Amino acid sequence: MIKKIVIVSNEKFYDSDGNFSCDNIAEKSLPDELKKKFQIEIIGRKSKFKRAHNLETKKIETYTNIFSYIQKIFDERKDNNSIYLVLSISPFTFLSVFILSLFKKKIFTYLRSNGYEEYKKIIGSIGPKIYNLMFNYTAKKSILISCRKHILMKKKGFVVEPSELDDNWLRNISEKNIKDFKLLYVGRVKVEKGVFSLDNLLQSLNENLSLTIVGSDKNHKKLKYKNTKIYPIEKDQKKLINFYDECNIFILPSFTEGHPMALLEALSRLRPVIIFKDIEHIIGEKKGIFAVERNEKSLLKILYFIRENYNSIQQEMKKNILPNKKDFINNLSKIVSGEIF
Repeated sequence: MIKKIVIVSNEKFYDSDGNFSCDNIAEKSLPDELKKKFQIEIIGRKSKFKRAHNLETKKIETYTNIFSYIQKIFDERKDNNSIYLVLSISPFTFLSVFILSLFKKKIFTYLRSNGYEEYKKIIGSIGPKIYNLMFNYTAKKSILISCRKHILMKKKGFVVEPSELDDNWLRNISEKNIKDFKLLYVGRVKVEKGVFSLDNLLQSLNENLSLTIVGSDKNHKKLKYKNTKIYPIEKDQKKLINFYDECNIFILPSFTEGHPMALLEALSRLRPVIIFKDIEHIIGEKKGIFAVERNEKSLLKILYFIRENYNSIQQEMKKNILPNKKDFINNLSKIVSGEIF
């Protein structure tokens, strides 16, 4: 039985006298849950600012530049009792896979989104070529784990269903009618997340419509739609649930997604979800998700449809069988410990 897992992350962690915080809830939840079964150490990047989510995990080493990061990974050659769980493929984490593979370490790489699409959106046409080089090497030198089969690109690997849902998300669910459209987006304000594209689209609509964004960052000042309210990352689960309950439609404008946690949260609160056709692969068998073209006519059409059929849509959504955090952690634990082949 594996006793120690070293998580190699591209996330930034803030260190306050040995107490760490980060912005990505998955980067907090994963090590904090795994440490109930394994010894956990995290290698990540250093943040200069306090972050939203406080980790229970205390053994975290952070680095300000790529050289100190590489040195730490290189020092791992002396450790013969650990396996390595690399979270996503970035220049930092790719270098870690390269170095660790030189010393024949056992590596798992967990892919949570389609890097080909993300790199194209961020750096243009050369992006997929760069990612392809990193992906192919990583696929040869590590065991792949993904949240979607297509992200594995026909390579051998495991598929898991990540989730942050616990029993609290399934209690005291309100059902309501729509008068005015109250849209909610929970996530980062990034180009690849489609938030600026959505902002432009909403400006062209002549509707009584509001947008609430939970997950503000430094780019929020570029948003122009006047009826937008912006809030920072919400770390309190009860307050986050209330944001979903106060809206009547959840919108996910991303250009690329793997297995978005916010989507599951919206479905658990019986809030219909609008996505764009760029990511319609995430629908699967789930009920209550509507994919539209990225234009005014298509968006308005589905908004009106949801309003006219809101109660029946919610009744259908009750049939959804959603993954939960407990099962996700159990399955991932079995994979990295070798209980699932």
